[in-house]
Amino acid sequence: MIQALIFAAAVATATPAPKVDGPPAFKVEHPSATHPGEEEIATAYTQSPANAGAPQFEGDRMWKAFHEQAGVDRVVDGLVDRSLADPRIGDIFKSHDMVRLRRTLKEQFCYILNGGCTYSGRDMKAVHKDMCLQNTDFNVLVEDLQLAMDQEKIGFRDQNRFLAKLAPIQRPAVER
Repeated sequence: MIQALIFAAAVATATPAPKVDGPPAFKVEHPSATHPGEEEIATAYTQSPANAGAPQFEGDRMWKAFHEQAGVDRVVDGLVDRSLADPRIGDIFKSHDMVRLRRTLKEQFCYILNGGCTYSGRDMKAVHKDMCLQNTDFNVLVEDLQLAMDQEKIGFRDQNRFLAKLAPIQRPAVER
């Protein structure tokens, strides 16, 4: 009932998209708009587990190896902080929505580690489109991820298993 009232209020107060020449413009509201500080995505996309770019691990061993949600949060925050500060790739991240990046990476890692999360982000090709990423950029990101996992004291074997799951993401992410 409360959700219906909130939806009705939102519809009643919505402002139409500005009129432009050509086909009508539609602003697609996306659930990301509900996260404080996160920018909206104006382009609709289909949410799917396949968008995470890698299948889930079976069982909960890897989830526990990463110290569950608190550990995943620390790994992602460490990765993003390192990547922003890394002179080799930091500029790639500066124009992006860091709130969304952190949230969707946490969802993605949690999903792949079989922690019970749903990945709500776009597919890997769409996420990385027009970023002009090179293999060296991806390799630096992996180095920064390894440092974040080391700081969380995730075992070497578990790090390698996780990186092996993430490796196929390189193909749709790298453009040149």
